[in-house]
Amino acid sequence: MASRADSFASNISLANFSKATELKQRIWFTIGALIVFRFLSFVPLPGINARALSVLADQTRGGVVDMFNMFTGGSLERMSLIALGVMPYITASIVVQMASALHPTLAALKKEGTVGRQKLNQYTRYGTVLLCTIQGWFLAAGLESYGASSGIAAVVDPGYMFRIGAVISLVGGTMFLLWLGEQITSRGIGNGVSLIIMAGIVAQFPTFVTNMTSGYSEGSISTGILLGFIAMVVGLILLISFFERAQRRLLVQYPKRATQRGMMQADRSHLPLKLNTAGVIPPIFASSLLLLPLTITQFAGNSLDTESSTGSVLQTILQYLQHGQPLYMALYAIGIMFFAFFYTAVVFNPEETADNLKKNGGFIPGIRPGKRTEEYLDYVLTRITVIGAIYLTFVCVVPEYMIAQTGVPLFLGGTSLLIVVNVTVDTISQIQSHLLAHQYGDLIKKAKLKGRLR
Repeated sequence: MASRADSFASNISLANFSKATELKQRIWFTIGALIVFRFLSFVPLPGINARALSVLADQTRGGVVDMFNMFTGGSLERMSLIALGVMPYITASIVVQMASALHPTLAALKKEGTVGRQKLNQYTRYGTVLLCTIQGWFLAAGLESYGASSGIAAVVDPGYMFRIGAVISLVGGTMFLLWLGEQITSRGIGNGVSLIIMAGIVAQFPTFVTNMTSGYSEGSISTGILLGFIAMVVGLILLISFFERAQRRLLVQYPKRATQRGMMQADRSHLPLKLNTAGVIPPIFASSLLLLPLTITQFAGNSLDTESSTGSVLQTILQYLQHGQPLYMALYAIGIMFFAFFYTAVVFNPEETADNLKKNGGFIPGIRPGKRTEEYLDYVLTRITVIGAIYLTFVCVVPEYMIAQTGVPLFLGGTSLLIVVNVTVDTISQIQSHLLAHQYGDLIKKAKLKGRLR
């Protein structure tokens, strides 16, 4: 049964969109900020040889660098000022979030409200700068070693001055993206950091369409494969849209309270438990761990001695960990399921939720407050997480299987589709909220509530 808010939202008319001046300003500001982000992705780091970068990109296909390059909209492939994107911030925020759930001091800081959240955000920014510095240093050193081993100078003037300049540029680029994301969140529409990641993914969509079209015209991609890819992408989008909005709503009842007319009335609400509480974190973590050895080997070049027993074993393992191999897909699925349960346990604490319900006088009908409520929440959450983990595994493994069977590189993988659909749904929900607030008077008239209020 639809809620009152859903009924109101269904009555929103986009014909009055032109009257929502504030909403239009927010949308234009968001578009302008994303255009600035795209411009910055084409500004190269100082001291980079552009010709060598194309060779580097071709030699590191399929590694974790390729996945991060997708999230940055090609900035990592071009070695721009924002080559690291916002991924260091995402990693730092995940680490701080996990630490706040495991460390008693940070857990107490998290409960302090606005002041505690500001302190945790400050720690996250410190962690972002630290990660950017480490990643930038190793990225600059990797570029220098690649140029020395391949005979093509990726760096014009290698040395410590180049590394220091690259680190400063990369840290400044990432922190500027964070500031830009905060401006989008406060003055635009949607979540700024999420929109920046989505913009980087969507920016490569024309290239994917061009490659698919040229492959179809040249005969390398058959009509059946092309239609199969289109059907798979559309089906996955519908599946993600359904499961990301799926919830298990637990009825919560509060004690009876006296109203203005002297009647006793019991308040009721719902505790929504998302089917996919972990979001897109499990596939990102699982794919990063699996692709890390391959990426290190690719950057190492020909230094691996395949004649020795150790080198031969490592080469065999790396061959089985290639994209599309059965071992890779099996470990990928196991990693997604593991991180789905692990991250869900980190972000949702049944004990804390049960204590908050008990303090506010709320209880789940048929369940005793306190320890029994905690056990019931853990029971329900575990079972819906099983469904969520299976859903995540299906969404992420099906594109990998299609790529392995057809040999066609698919731009829209499971992780990218999850991000694009989630951010799009969230942005549309915020636009509907702004339209709902703007048209509130008209909605009251349509719902025939104005006479009752009088």
